[in-house]
Amino acid sequence: MGQKVNPNSLRLGIITTWDSKWYANKRDFSKLFLADIELRKAINERLATADVTKVEIERSAKKVTVNIHAAKPGMIIGKGGMMIEDLKDFLKKKFNQNFDVNIHEVTSPDQNALLIGRMIASAIERRIAYRRAVKQAMQKAIEAGAKGVKIRTAGRLNGVEISREELFKEGSIPLHTLRANIDYAKAEAHTTYGTIGIQVWIFKGLVFKKKNAVPETVIAKK
Repeated sequence: MGQKVNPNSLRLGIITTWDSKWYANKRDFSKLFLADIELRKAINERLATADVTKVEIERSAKKVTVNIHAAKPGMIIGKGGMMIEDLKDFLKKKFNQNFDVNIHEVTSPDQNALLIGRMIASAIERRIAYRRAVKQAMQKAIEAGAKGVKIRTAGRLNGVEISREELFKEGSIPLHTLRANIDYAKAEAHTTYGTIGIQVWIFKGLVFKKKNAVPETVIAKK
């Protein structure tokens, strides 16, 4: 089970919560669901250089509150908060709704599975050996306080003719323990010889309360 189920969805309602928080009837549910997908896509494309790791959406009758978690919040806020206002105007024009945007800083980027996956993908695209890139990322995560790291790479590794997968593991990864705070993400490296898939699992410790184990700081609220 632990190898086939997304660790994030497996722990929903136990130690993690949903990224979208709203209620809709059967008639409106599909419309709002697709709107959330388009909203996240638009934010990720516009803030591609800010290392956005998660976009949380809360809907009420009159407005939409968007909580953006990023490793480089300064690139979103801008001088005097001007870039946040530009982002709100962009979203209002695109989706025809009023938006509140809150920026949260990712306090430990070396323990974030998505950022580590992107870092490995970027290194592979720059023609750095995948083993070296993976081991450096694992070492950074362990030094940052992670209890365990597992990384799987798959594809035409090093440009060989036949694709294969390789697994790297260090420390403990209790995927079946529901109170274990497991951060999981996927990334892709696009190379001249094909796409390399990357999966990252990071074990941050056990959680005994219904809240995220690693709180992130709110640094801007507009």
